[in-house]
Order: sequence, then structure tokens, then C-alpha cells
Amino acid sequence: MPYKKNTKYLSILLFLFVLTFGFSQNNAKFKVVLDAGHGGKDPGAVKNGVKEKDVALAVVLKIGKILEKNKDIEVIYTRKTDVFVELRERANIANKAKANLFVSVHCNSVKSGNPIGAMTLVMGMSRTDTNLEIAKTENAVIFQETDYKKKYKGFDPNNPETLIGLKIMQEEALLQSIELATLVQNQFKSELKRKDKGVRQQPLWVLDATVMPGVLIELGFVSHAEEAKYLNSDKGKTEMSESVSNAILSYKTTFFNTDSNQVNNEVVSSKIENDSDIKDSKSNSTYYKVQICAGSKKLETKPSNFKGLKGITFEKDKKLYKYFYGEESDYNACKKKLEEAKKKGYTSAYIVTFTN
Repeated sequence: MPYKKNTKYLSILLFLFVLTFGFSQNNAKFKVVLDAGHGGKDPGAVKNGVKEKDVALAVVLKIGKILEKNKDIEVIYTRKTDVFVELRERANIANKAKANLFVSVHCNSVKSGNPIGAMTLVMGMSRTDTNLEIAKTENAVIFQETDYKKKYKGFDPNNPETLIGLKIMQEEALLQSIELATLVQNQFKSELKRKDKGVRQQPLWVLDATVMPGVLIELGFVSHAEEAKYLNSDKGKTEMSESVSNAILSYKTTFFNTDSNQVNNEVVSSKIENDSDIKDSKSNSTYYKVQICAGSKKLETKPSNFKGLKGITFEKDKKLYKYFYGEESDYNACKKKLEEAKKKGYTSAYIVTFTN
């Protein structure tokens, strides 16, 4: 499918990302959207007497109940009963809420072989046969919807060429998504001794359309008889919900501080001033940088890691690395740096003022 046909779709996502992600990390409360996969007329995977939609809903409700005990967390559900919710609506719920995190819960299944274990997916472009099969399965719910061709124009989950038109709009959000996915898998592996299928990147529509950090958790394989029993048991649902909740709480501690703004729009030792204030400032102790991204991983500040931008610096705040482009004593000069960064793709970049 030609890339041009996806231009409108990508432009809309880019607009939503700039508009929503910039504010979603600054809420008074930490907002988590819990998404129970499938539902209603769409049962998801059905094997060994287990329906994916039932397991996903039960686990999500248990996760929500645990998180709601924390007064600093607001939980939002895409569904709390056995109803069918379109993928588009699931993404809309998260975006409209300006959530800090999107967590979608599913179960896995395969037609051949007998794999076992849990995996957590983040938005990506992996095209291995196994991964693509999983992506197609989770995206296939699109065909359950009315007028799906119109609603999801430019996205055909059965056409590998569609992947050419899928870009990761949430550059800043991706590192956080991977961090949460890793926390989830570590919980499954270390606390529950589950088979670790790892963190994987997939071209999944619901993750691509949500503009905050997000993961899709595959709790296990209903196609595996033994694992299906565990997934369907109250013990299994309780243990998995506790593990996911622990991962979310750990993520919140790392990336969200209720006492100040957090993640990409946080400025701890500096402040963002408006143009009129900055232009009047002549102090030699004031200088300006362009913050282009932030994440939990330390990256080498070489141009190849930052789309060719040179002169990258970073600061570490707790467990978060903040990356900056340029350093100017003149605000107008820094505005030019900001334009350069945005042209390179860092569309949510902004100017940070450092004093003393």
C-alpha cells in the first residue's frame, strides 16, 4: 500500500500526540486506563474451555481494585462488563482522559505448536513470522466492527505492506512503554516463576492510536492445556493481577511524581518562561536548551542516536535521563535550535530555561 495513503492517518496521530502527551504526564493524579481485550460478540481466543475475553476482564477488574486503593491513582476502564468495544473507542477513551498509562490485557493462542508463557508487547515494527501472526490476531477485531474499511483506512492487519505506513509517533513514550513492559515481565518471571516470553515490539493499532506510554500484556496461552487451567483459575487471575499492579506502581514511582510535573514536561531545577519574560533577561547566569526527549535508559550522546543532531547533553534526575540539544545564552538563537529539533522529528521538544 503506498505510503501517501497513510498521510492523513499519520498526521492525525501526530497531532494527537503533540496535543495530548504534552499534558497527560502532568495530571494531579496518575491516570491509568485498563483495557480488557475483546468482549461481547468478540470472544478472542477460545481453547481448552477458556475464553480470552473472560480472563482478560476478570484480571483487569482485579488490577483496578488494587490500584484504586492508592489515592493518587485514577483508574479508567474501557469496559467493565462483557460488551464489545471498538478499538477506536478504546484509544479514544485513553486519549480523552489524557491518561498517563494505557494497559491492555489479553491471552495468547497459536494454531500449531504448544508454547507456554507470558509476554508483554509495545508498539513497534517487528516482522518475524511469529510476531506478525500475533499482531494479526490482536488486530483482527477490526473486522468485527461496522464500516471498518472507512474507520481504519490505511491499516489492514492482514497486509504486511500496511506496516510501511505505521510509524512510532510516541518517540518519548516508547522508552517508558518498554520500561513498564520489562517491569511486568520481571514480576511474572521472578514472583510467579512463569515462563518468560519477553518484551516484544508489535505493530498493534490500539497501541499506535493511544498517545501515552502503553503495553499489551499477553497473560499466557489458552492453547496450552495446563496454562489454560491456570489462566482460568481464581488463583491465577489473582496472582497475575497482583503482578501487573506491582509493575504499574513501580512504574509510577519511577516516572510520575505527584508533587511536581513529571516525565517529558518536567523541569526540576529550571523553569519554562514565556517569550516576553525571556527576551528581557540579560543575565549571564541564564541560558537555554532544547529538551528533545527523556527516558530511563542512558544513551551515548552521539549524533546517530539522536537523528543526526550534534551537541547533545543530558542530565539525570532520579532514574530519568533528560536529553538536550544546544545551549544558548540568547533565547532567539535557542528558538532556531528548537526548529531544527522539530524538523528532525522531535515534535514535542520545548525550550528549557536554566538559571544560576
